[in-house]
This record gives sequence, C-alpha cells and structure tokens, in this order.
Amino acid sequence: MNKMNQEIQNDIDNCLNCKNRPCMKGCPLSNTIPDVIQCVKNRKMEEAYNKLLDSTILGSICGRICPHYKQCMGSCIRGIKGQSIKIGAIESFVSDYGLSNNWDENIKIKDNIKNKKVAVVGGGPAGLTCAYFLRREGADVTIYEKYETLGGILSHGIPGFRLNKDILKKTIDSILKLGVNVKYNTELGKDFTVTELKEKYDAIFISIGANISTNMNIPGENLEGVYGGNELLEKANHPDYKGKKVAVIGGGNVAMDASRTIKRLGAGKVYVIYRRAEEQMPADKKEIEEAKLDGIEFLFQNNITKILGNEKVEKIECIKTELIKKEGEDRLSPVNIEGSNYEIDMDYVVMAVGSKPEENLIAEFEKNKWGYININDNMQTSIPNVYAGGDIAGEKATVAWAANSGRNAAYSIIKELK
Repeated sequence: MNKMNQEIQNDIDNCLNCKNRPCMKGCPLSNTIPDVIQCVKNRKMEEAYNKLLDSTILGSICGRICPHYKQCMGSCIRGIKGQSIKIGAIESFVSDYGLSNNWDENIKIKDNIKNKKVAVVGGGPAGLTCAYFLRREGADVTIYEKYETLGGILSHGIPGFRLNKDILKKTIDSILKLGVNVKYNTELGKDFTVTELKEKYDAIFISIGANISTNMNIPGENLEGVYGGNELLEKANHPDYKGKKVAVIGGGNVAMDASRTIKRLGAGKVYVIYRRAEEQMPADKKEIEEAKLDGIEFLFQNNITKILGNEKVEKIECIKTELIKKEGEDRLSPVNIEGSNYEIDMDYVVMAVGSKPEENLIAEFEKNKWGYININDNMQTSIPNVYAGGDIAGEKATVAWAANSGRNAAYSIIKELK
C-alpha cells in the first residue's frame, strides 16, 4: 500500500474503537469512522474505501475542508484529555488511495430503479451526492449545471489553496464514471423551467445553492468598492487590491476564504471585522488560524455602522461591542457600546455576513419563513415529485451537511420510485 505519514499511522494506532462511536454521531454523514480505521489498521484498504463509499463519495474533499473540530474530531473521546484522532486526514488518505487505484471503477450499479429518470439541478456537493446515490440504485441521472464545470461551491467558492482542483476533478470523475449524464452551461430560469423538466423526468432534485450575499442595510453600502463575499469567490471578478486596505465583514468560512484570497492577491492590509468574540466565530478553528498566518488582522467585538465616501469607499465607521446574555438565549449577544465609534481608512469592503437564494429562481415554490424552498421530512417541495436540498432549502451550510442533504433526498426519491 502507499506509504502513509507517521502522524496518520499514530492516529490509527491510537483509535480506541469506541463502542458508542461518538465520532460517527458528530459526523453529518455518519461515516463509520471506527470501522474504516480498523480496516486501515489491518491493511484492508479497499474495504476501508468501500465503507466510506457507503455513506459518501466526497471523502477526499470532506477530509480536507470539513470543520472537523466542530464535527467528528470534536466528539472524539481522545480529545477529552489529549489530542483527538485526526479523522479528516485518515478519511482523505483512504479516499485518495481508492481513487489512485481506480477502485471507484468497481462500484456496482444495482437495478432497483432501473429505467427511472431523475434530473438533478445544480452540480454542487448536494447535487453530486444525490446523483451518486441515485445512480448506484440504477436511475438514469442527468445533472443540469449552469457552469462549464461541476462542483458548485467546491469549484466556484472554495479557493484552490484550501482544496486542490485535481483532487476535486478526480472525485467528480468518479461520479461521472458511473454513467451520470451532465448538461453543462444550462441554467434554471434561463434555459429551462421546472415545469419543462417534469415532462421528461420521474423526479427532480433542486440543489442550486443560495449564493446571493446578504446586505447589512447600513449607510454607504451602495458605494463603489463594496462587494459581496459569495459573489467574489464564485465569479473571481476581483478589483486590483495591490497595496489597498480591505475590510471583510463576518466570521464564517466565506469571510475566511475571501480575506485570505484578497491578501494573496496583493492587498496591503486585510481586516476581518466580527461583532462577537473569536471563540464564537462560526468559521472553522483551523481556517481562523491559517488566516492569521496569512497576515489577516482580526477586529473582534467590533461592528461596522457606516461606509463613508463620496462615490467610492474611503472610510468605514465601526463601533465596539460588549457581549451580554439575553433572557431565553443561550448564545451571548453583541450590543454596541455607546460612544465607542471610530473610523478607519478603507479602499474596499466585502460583505460576508450570510447569503440568500436568488428569489426569481424559486418563485413557484412554497417558501419557509426564511425565504428558502420549503421541504418536508422527505425533502419534498410543494411541487409533486420535486425535491430540494442544500443551501437552497436552508440546510446547515457546510459541505458535509450539503452532502447529507443530497443523500437524504436520494433515499427519498429511491423509496418513491421503487
């Protein structure tokens, strides 16, 4: 077998193979982590790879970019008194090994829903996962993708320094090898409608994401030089940052990816402004630490109140915050400290405080109170035989949770079509 590094070998040897498997409970996909580790320990690599394939096709990806300390590693018993097992590193090692040996070509296609046609709209992590599980059961699957490449946020959001594009391509190819069809450069609302798809397919899965950056509705937000973090990462249409000062507002992984990308594009100073404390940041701990290593400056417990300038950004006004416990709430809430306002010279401002769906694309669907497509426990929408998942349905916004959503939709569609 390929030589694994000593750190992975040590973690495999140190796994306690717990009976109650807390790491599985912490994993959105419920990967059978202890079984995979035991297979590797016993040098049964293809068996380890197949165990991962039973729950995910994105092992090489999730093993690299998941917020492991908030998921599987955060539940590891070893972490109580010492260092958690580095589950992500093991997962990506096993998946990489399987792909390098072309074991994905051995995946068996069943005939449980043979001759049933399913359209998957959107080729991000939810759509790719749904297509994979549907195809394994024998469905004739076609992905409708608006870009010329698949991957969604994996291709058009997560920077290459976090996710190697060759790894992504190998993962996507492993899905296409199964016989999944793709219609590239084909966009919902522009090239086809849900109604038109319903005439051709037995079921439809909508996974187009929700990548419109949320506004803060503060003065100056319409000035030249204010950008949405999601759009910047998706379209890579950046201004010239060389020597400039850039403020990135928000504390999630989009804020981390945007700030690090902008710094690498030559910005002189990049600030991440977050209204809560560091320990409350939704971004993965690893991503925060790497942002610091890249030279990103963090202004914790600060809130932006205005963007100042005549036609373009010249300054921002911020205010310091204090964290208080409000009745009925578990999370500490930031409250502006009166009189603590101050200004900073700034050239660009990037909003990374959340995202929302493109409303015109989902106008025909019943929405939930947050404006996402409303789905029931079986991932079904208000339109018969149409399912939805991932960000467009307001699911938890990580790649693993998107994949979980796609898998659950596939299971529901399979059950319905059998």
